[in-house]
Amino acid sequence: MKNILLSLVITWLFLSSFAQDTVYFRNGLMANGIHRYGREALYTDLLAYQLYTGSLQQPADGAALGTGIDGGVIQWASVAADSLHRFRLPRPAGAGQQRSMFSNSSYLYVSYTAPKAVKALLRTTGSSAVYVNGEIHAGDQYSLGWLYIPVTLKKGLNEFYIRSGFATSASLLFNTKPVALLTEDPTLPVLTLDEDNTSKQGAVVILNRTDKPLSGLQLKAVVSGAEVASEVPVIPAMSSRKIPFSFNAADVTGEGKHHLALSLAQGGRTIDNATLALEAVAAGGSYSNTFISHIDGSLQYYGVTPQSGKPTANSALFLSVHGAGVEAIGQARAYKPKDWGTLITATNRRPRGFNWEDWGRLDALEVLNIGQQRFRPDPLKIYLTGHSMGGHGTWFVGATYPDKWAAIAPCAGYPTLKEYGSHDGKIPDNTASKAEQVLLQAGNQSDVVRLATNYQPLGVYIFHGDSDRVVSVNYARQMRKVLAEFHPDYAYKEYPGGSHWFGDISVDWDPLFSFFRSHTRLPDSAVNRIDFKTSSPGISASFRWATIHQQQRPLTFSRIQLHRDLHDKSISGTTENVETLTLAVGAFGTGSSVSIRLDGNAGLSHIVTGAADSVCLGRQHGQWRIIPLPGPDQKGPHRYGTLKEAFNHRMVFVYGTTGNKAENEWAFNKARFDAESWYYRGNGAVDVIPDKQYAAGKFEGRGVVLYGNATTNAAWHMLLQESPIQVHRNRVVAGDNTWEGDDLAAYYVWPLKHSTVASVAVVTGTGIKGMRAANANQYFAGGSGFPDFMIFRLAMLREGSNAIEAAGFFDNNWRLDSANGFVQ
Repeated sequence: MKNILLSLVITWLFLSSFAQDTVYFRNGLMANGIHRYGREALYTDLLAYQLYTGSLQQPADGAALGTGIDGGVIQWASVAADSLHRFRLPRPAGAGQQRSMFSNSSYLYVSYTAPKAVKALLRTTGSSAVYVNGEIHAGDQYSLGWLYIPVTLKKGLNEFYIRSGFATSASLLFNTKPVALLTEDPTLPVLTLDEDNTSKQGAVVILNRTDKPLSGLQLKAVVSGAEVASEVPVIPAMSSRKIPFSFNAADVTGEGKHHLALSLAQGGRTIDNATLALEAVAAGGSYSNTFISHIDGSLQYYGVTPQSGKPTANSALFLSVHGAGVEAIGQARAYKPKDWGTLITATNRRPRGFNWEDWGRLDALEVLNIGQQRFRPDPLKIYLTGHSMGGHGTWFVGATYPDKWAAIAPCAGYPTLKEYGSHDGKIPDNTASKAEQVLLQAGNQSDVVRLATNYQPLGVYIFHGDSDRVVSVNYARQMRKVLAEFHPDYAYKEYPGGSHWFGDISVDWDPLFSFFRSHTRLPDSAVNRIDFKTSSPGISASFRWATIHQQQRPLTFSRIQLHRDLHDKSISGTTENVETLTLAVGAFGTGSSVSIRLDGNAGLSHIVTGAADSVCLGRQHGQWRIIPLPGPDQKGPHRYGTLKEAFNHRMVFVYGTTGNKAENEWAFNKARFDAESWYYRGNGAVDVIPDKQYAAGKFEGRGVVLYGNATTNAAWHMLLQESPIQVHRNRVVAGDNTWEGDDLAAYYVWPLKHSTVASVAVVTGTGIKGMRAANANQYFAGGSGFPDFMIFRLAMLREGSNAIEAAGFFDNNWRLDSANGFVQ
């Protein structure tokens, strides 16, 4: 009888817990020193390794997991959530320095016993990823609180391994709508009342907590009685997607908050309703506009602080890039209107985003282009500034595109991610491993100090508080010392007693803008000396009238130092690590004979055919020759690699369906994990489709991220038939090299056939072990270095770079070349 009563009580407790709308995890186990995820393709994770090999034991207090990244024994320790539901890493006695070193290398284990199979929403904060019964999902790394992950719980024990830091929370939400509008993370413009607000765009998250993809949805938006309907793209099963929609706000006439009513319908039946707050400001106030990004077709926004008074033909444009955790509209509002120019602020795709590298860099360029088209500033009066992470963005973007700016002004910034680090981890220092050297080479674009000579034609104003504890003033002093060796035109100011933020003057500093006002960008016709460096023509190829098309050694710094004499009709100079170079020669005049002498070679002669004429030079047997411009099928500024380049052109995720059950489930789960991560990190949206739905004509010109191998993905043959790297079940072939086993993984990039710019990124494995080894999406970490290809074994998660079989770069004809990589 007692056993029956006990069973009834336990059952009642299960059902009582299940009936709750939200269940917070209150007890768990944590272990530290387990993993290393940084800004490179290499990662180690002992727990993931054991999970993927089936050797992971259920955690228990005091139980050992194995040997950690610090060389010590990893043990699980019981933890309880605080009153805010946060788990904090136990602090071992005398472990102060150890905690600072490995605080972001822990896992939290929690479990939930379900009385029956059920669907729920998982919400974690302070997490970079989470395994739900072994299935990987995105985490809420910055504790923003709006990421909800649909999960299927099985009857009985459900286990959650949460990759976490100091403070992590986790909860399950039940009894939610299977299809719903989530309004905690909208993208909306801030209206200004002196503009036409008839055609505006916003974006909102739509949740699909069902087992089937959702199609045929319509989203209706109503503002002040005006209704606009927008079609909704397909939302995959058990996932969510941020969807752009249009609305008409022409009847908004007053400042303040206004209601934007949304309704989601399918087949004429309303599924869900929601209301968003739409903000309007008076003429002259800072506002924001939205736009569809060319990167992925998602909706992004930029902030504007309009010019005071009426803009004139010689007005300036200031691009300001924000710090970590700062919204672009907040950045815009930190500046007073200027009477001589308009200020615009980009988003970096999120308040933290990509550290202004990778897609943050591209976002800044998109916003700059929009600002130039919309405000029509004097092209010689374009300026760049930013604070904190935006100070780094200013150093980085300024060095990468030095011909775009009259002057730059980094405030409270650090020059390189390698030295500063952040939530994504530091780039490791130099290493004896040849494989890791290749991976670090792939991240050379982030090394601002090596690019510092590119600042020579710019005015540079360095501004930093001398009491800054977040970003040390030593970074400013470091760059002052670097500039002092060669720069003729920089200014330096340490604000006495200034912390990291000492009010709006931390960015809106009058002497800084006075410095800007005294600088104008020279027109190309007035620039006859060039000194330009780049790590990759695919990122930055041109300065004024010279373009580096191809390198001799990929992703190694290239430099051109040229002198143009329009009177003597000559170009001379030196080059480093340049294979192909183009020079615009129209300025010499049609019919002119131009003499070109590089690197001490014999002079070459070219007859100018017109104002738009250019000449292409290539190295042949150590000598420069005039050659035809390389075709689009070769590497060039249009498409140069590396792996991450495939995410630049409205990519579509294509998962394999022709493998076995485990392989197919992995492909879909991995594609969904990447889509979740892309949304979280980059405010992005992506089409996720099965292989049999992919057709080149349907997705023309769009990049592809392919999940699976030649055996398991039906789109492989169409996309990768000509690739020198082929991956099948249990085998990888790369040129003359073959590796066997079911534990091999690979990342690589390949040109998309019939496109001159788009690429295919391949995320692949030879079996379920190798596929799981490819789970980590470090390619979304800002500034992370990925080469053109990387082949590794599951053992990398335990042994590090010793388990990398090959890594490197294709040559300029997209062929494997032993000189451009590493083979174990």
